[in-house]
Amino acid sequence: MSSLNLDDFTDLIERPDGGVRRDAEARRERQVVPPGSLGRLDELGEWLAAAQAAVPVRAIERPRVVLFAGDHGVAGLGVSARPAGSADDLVRAVLDGASAVSVLARRLGVPVRVVDMALDCEPESLPDEVVRHRVRRGSGRIDVEDALTLEEAEAAFRAGVAVADEEADSGTDLVVLGDVSVGGTTAAAVLVAALCGTDASVVTGRGGRAIDDLAWMRKCAAVRDALRRARPVLGDQLQLLATVGGADLAAITGFLLQSAVRKTPVVLDGVVSAACALVGQRVAFRAPDWWLAGQSSGEPAQAKAFDRMALEPLLSHGVTVGEGAGALLALPLVQAAAALAAELPFASADAAEGLSAE
Repeated sequence: MSSLNLDDFTDLIERPDGGVRRDAEARRERQVVPPGSLGRLDELGEWLAAAQAAVPVRAIERPRVVLFAGDHGVAGLGVSARPAGSADDLVRAVLDGASAVSVLARRLGVPVRVVDMALDCEPESLPDEVVRHRVRRGSGRIDVEDALTLEEAEAAFRAGVAVADEEADSGTDLVVLGDVSVGGTTAAAVLVAALCGTDASVVTGRGGRAIDDLAWMRKCAAVRDALRRARPVLGDQLQLLATVGGADLAAITGFLLQSAVRKTPVVLDGVVSAACALVGQRVAFRAPDWWLAGQSSGEPAQAKAFDRMALEPLLSHGVTVGEGAGALLALPLVQAAAALAAELPFASADAAEGLSAE
């Protein structure tokens, strides 16, 4: 039996400061650009002010991309366009600066952190700072066996909590959260289907590198079989992650919840982070108030998870590469909202009267 009590997060997580948000709204009404004319940028600026408990809102100066990595045994069924056990190649591309997220991060001046939780490779092949939180080598094949033992799930969850604390303690003021995995979208689809009470076909997508119809049918069957194994443990979120999640998904869930405890805003990327956020919502209902949906990736499970949490994606640009790239593209939008909220001048009394007369 696990010694981890997830119910504690319900008491530890507070909502962003509603009074500060009202002050931010009042400040916005006095600015020279009419309120509402900046669309979602107004809403984002007020959300950031509440998250920071600061009016005017502070600029986002120390953002960071955090990617949790792992291989999933279910990939051996041919449910992914990538070979099973090859997520370490993706990690190396990120570390070498040869991936999409690496290019974008360089351009935006944002550091990228990769955390190996269950890659199917020798740990000596990767830097120590990447592998030091690893729980196991690969995760179990969730259609026929548990992804993790309960002890491994707890260790992975605690690792995610530790990473969230490390980021908060280092001064990170916003996290772009993603995953680097092979088979992870299958596990994510199972979690979303289980928590939303839907069938496999409703949540099964084609992944970052689109699979063909035969592979989609195999993936749908794997989600269906894993879903049967998930339903009996729906009341225990840690056991659910152990049964049909994986070490990377358990760590992301812990990271999200502890980030909410530490009041660190998080931008969610693809279906994997969305599924973990949905698990986190089941643990602590106030936690989603600290998260933004960075983008719509086109995965049906992601759309269902965001809808359940009432999160509206900031962007819809068809980026399916994963690795946080799509959510990172939303960062300039968030930074722009902060700048506008803080730096727009106030209207003069005459200008304010003119605006009200229009």
